[in-house]
Amino acid sequence: MAEPQADEASLEQQLNATSLSSSLTLDQKFAIVRSIGEECIQEDELRNLLDKKPEPVCYDGFEPSGRMHIAQGVMKAINVNKLTSAGCRVKIWIADWFAKLNNKMGGDLKKIETVGNYFIEIWKAVGMDLEGGKVEFLWSSKEINARADEYWPLVLDIAQKNNLKRILRCSQIMGRSEQDELTAAQIFYPCMQCADIFYLKADICQLGMDQRKVNVLAREYCDDIKRKNKPIILSHHMLPGLLQGQEKMSKSDLSSSIFMEDEEADVNVKIKKAYCPPQIVEGNPCLEYIKYLVLPWFHEFTVERSESNGGNKTFKTFEELTAAYESGEVHPGDLKPALSKALNKILEPVRQHFKNDKNARELLKKIKLTAAYESGEVHPGDLKPALSKALNKILEPVRQHFKNDKNARELLKKIKENFQILGNSFFLECSILFLQQYSVLYYHRQRLFFFHFEALSNVT
Repeated sequence: MAEPQADEASLEQQLNATSLSSSLTLDQKFAIVRSIGEECIQEDELRNLLDKKPEPVCYDGFEPSGRMHIAQGVMKAINVNKLTSAGCRVKIWIADWFAKLNNKMGGDLKKIETVGNYFIEIWKAVGMDLEGGKVEFLWSSKEINARADEYWPLVLDIAQKNNLKRILRCSQIMGRSEQDELTAAQIFYPCMQCADIFYLKADICQLGMDQRKVNVLAREYCDDIKRKNKPIILSHHMLPGLLQGQEKMSKSDLSSSIFMEDEEADVNVKIKKAYCPPQIVEGNPCLEYIKYLVLPWFHEFTVERSESNGGNKTFKTFEELTAAYESGEVHPGDLKPALSKALNKILEPVRQHFKNDKNARELLKKIKLTAAYESGEVHPGDLKPALSKALNKILEPVRQHFKNDKNARELLKKIKENFQILGNSFFLECSILFLQQYSVLYYHRQRLFFFHFEALSNVT
C-alpha cells in the first residue's frame, strides 16, 4: 500500500469528508465530538447540546510555559479540528495571568507573552484549521481587563461558595498537589479558572484529564446558583512520557518528551530509547503515541520490514495493531522506526516554518534558552562562563581603544585620578565608568568622541 504523504494529508484534508457540519447527522456529530474525550460528563447532555445548538462553544486553555511538546501541539490540533468539523466554535484561552500566578517563566509577563505567541505559531504550522473564524485565541489578561466588572464578581462568588479544602483539591490543575506549599495566588487560581468557563460562555470544557477537578467544581457551582445548563466536561487522554512509569509527558525531562520543533535525529533517538516492552500493550508509550497521534492523523500505520522478516504491514485500526503486537508478529524493532518516521512526517512542516519564518525563528531562540535553563539542561556553571565570554567579546574593542589610543589613554588616566578625590562613592564611580565606556562605543559608531569625554574630564 502506498505510504501516506504528510505534507499532503493535512488535518483539514483528513476531515474533509465531515467538514460540512450542516450535512452531518446528530449521531455523526456526537461520534466525532465524543471521540475526543477519555471521559464525558455527561453523554446525554452532550447529545442534547449538539441537537439543540448549531454552534456549541468549546473552551480549552493553556499556561504559556516553555517549549511545546507533541501532546500539546499535535493532539490539540487533532481535537480542535474534530470539534470545528462537527460545527463547534473553539475558544483557546491563553492564560498569561494564570502562568504568572503559577510562577511560570519566573512570573515575567513579557516572557509569558513570547511563549504564547510561539504556541500559536506552532498550531498554525502543524495544521490547526484556523480558517473561517471558528477558532479564537483569547489572552486572559486582555479579556479580563475588558470586562473586569463582570469577571471579578464571578470569581469572588465562586470563592465565597467553596471552602479552602475544596479549592485545594483542585491544585492538580496547576501541576501541584494538596501537600505542596502554595502561595495565596495559587490558592486563588482554581476560582479564576472555574470563572473562565462561565465568563467565556462555554458549553463544553475540552481539557485534559488533569483539569477534571476544576471542571467538576464548575458543575457543582451550577448547583449552588441553581443553574440548569451545566458545562459538559470532555476530558482528553494525557499522553505519557516515553520512559517507563511516566504517566504524563513532562517538559522538564527532555528525554521523555518530543518537542514540536525537535529535529528528525532527536525524534529518532528519543523513540529508540523509549520504553516499549515486547508483546505488552498496557503502559506502552509507543503504542499510545500511535493510538492518539499517528492513527488519527494518517488513519493507518505502516510497519516497513524486509520480506524475510514478514514484509510491510499496514494497520487501519489500533485493535489490529495491538493484536499483532501482543502475538509477537510485530516487534519493538519494527514498531519504533515506523513510529519515528510517522512522527517526523507530522513535525516536518513545523520545522520548516521555524526555519523559514523570521518571526517564528526569533521566538524559538528566546524560548529554547529560557526553557533549557528552567529545565536544568543548562546549569549556572555552564551559563556564567558563556555569559562572561560574550560580554568580554563586546568589551574587547573598548579595552583595545584605551590601550592603543594615546588621547583616550590620557583621558582615562585623568578620570581615574579625579575619581580618587571622590572618596568611596562606589555607585557614582560605577555610573561614570559606564558613561565612559558607552562613549567609546558611541565614538566608534558616530565619531563624536570628545563630546562625552571632555565633559567627564571636568569632574572634580
